[in-house]
Amino acid sequence: MGSRTQLKLKPFSFVAAMTAPSQTPPAISQPIGLHQLARQVRAVVIGMSTPLDDEERGIALRLLEIGFLPGEQVRVIARGYPGHDPLAVRVGHTTFALRSHEAALVQVQPL
Repeated sequence: MGSRTQLKLKPFSFVAAMTAPSQTPPAISQPIGLHQLARQVRAVVIGMSTPLDDEERGIALRLLEIGFLPGEQVRVIARGYPGHDPLAVRVGHTTFALRSHEAALVQVQPL
């Protein structure tokens, strides 16, 4: 007859499993205003902030019309000096100059 091989199992320790470093996926960051996005960080447009008045409503509409639509990838490629205003923002293959108060209306999720 053939020889039998015995399996040797290591004892499982719940304590070791509980104290071992977990490999959790990276946390998804909260949406932020486009004006808060660091240079060269890619993000996805989530939507627009609620406009407070007719002027902001007009700006939000213009931003939607030029391509700041939910799902579009964006990134800040440069900031003005001094004061970090205006921002050069790339959406798709087009670059726009936006003032900080305009960019603040665009809500993004950093990638």
